[in-house]
Amino acid sequence: MPIETISEHAAFGGTVGFYRHASATTACDMQFSLFQPPQAVDGPVPALTWLSGLTCTEETFMIKAGAQRAAAELGLMLICPDTSPRGEGVADDPDGAWDFGLGAGFYLNATEPPWSAHYRMYDYVTRELQNLVFAEFPGDRERQGIFGHSMGGHGALTLGLKNPDIYSSVSAFAPICHPVVCPWGQKAFRHYLGADETAWRAHDATELVASGSFIRSTLKKPALSRAWNWSCAVIPATTTATTSSRRSSKTTCGIMREFFRPSPGFPN
Repeated sequence: MPIETISEHAAFGGTVGFYRHASATTACDMQFSLFQPPQAVDGPVPALTWLSGLTCTEETFMIKAGAQRAAAELGLMLICPDTSPRGEGVADDPDGAWDFGLGAGFYLNATEPPWSAHYRMYDYVTRELQNLVFAEFPGDRERQGIFGHSMGGHGALTLGLKNPDIYSSVSAFAPICHPVVCPWGQKAFRHYLGADETAWRAHDATELVASGSFIRSTLKKPALSRAWNWSCAVIPATTTATTSSRRSSKTTCGIMREFFRPSPGFPN
């Protein structure tokens, strides 16, 4: 599968690149960014996939987070996909709202038309992009994790919970961890997955944990000072209670070795 290089730039001894390719999964062109640390010249390096939040693109984290310095020191490859399919013929929110459609793919495979034609971000991130990146760049497929923020935190948790064979670690910053009771999640799931709310649970981190899913290592960082944080969007009490109940009943749930670290003053 050919990759078009949009641009590449030197950064902290490594390379930041922005790329485009034709995706068979989403039936449109997709773009992603990638940081190769200086250690990559000597062989495959561990990789972290970052999933961004609502309205973001594959550029947002790479140009705003400043993570390349730390990644260069640690020898980590950073992979940043877009947050949704885009392009001519890709359906958007019918009302033009920012919280659904373009920039708001919620990292799932839509089953309802017209969204099902392109919105297959779950398969794109966990299958197609995986195959593409590790075939073309010096990343170690056996040593990788996933992390994200807000909608991307939701994606990191759900993709990590459902693919512990792929991701050795998961981190989520202010995640939408219970979308079935959150206005953002309810709107997206109703359009992407249909009216049957039982189908939504497979894409809800809290519900997945309650059903026995696990991750090898997880860190959740809630934003306690988010001025616009809806109580039903980030629900640490719910997930903590869920994981505690699972531990007490000695099930295989966890989230395994879950670390819950509130961060006063952490911005959105």
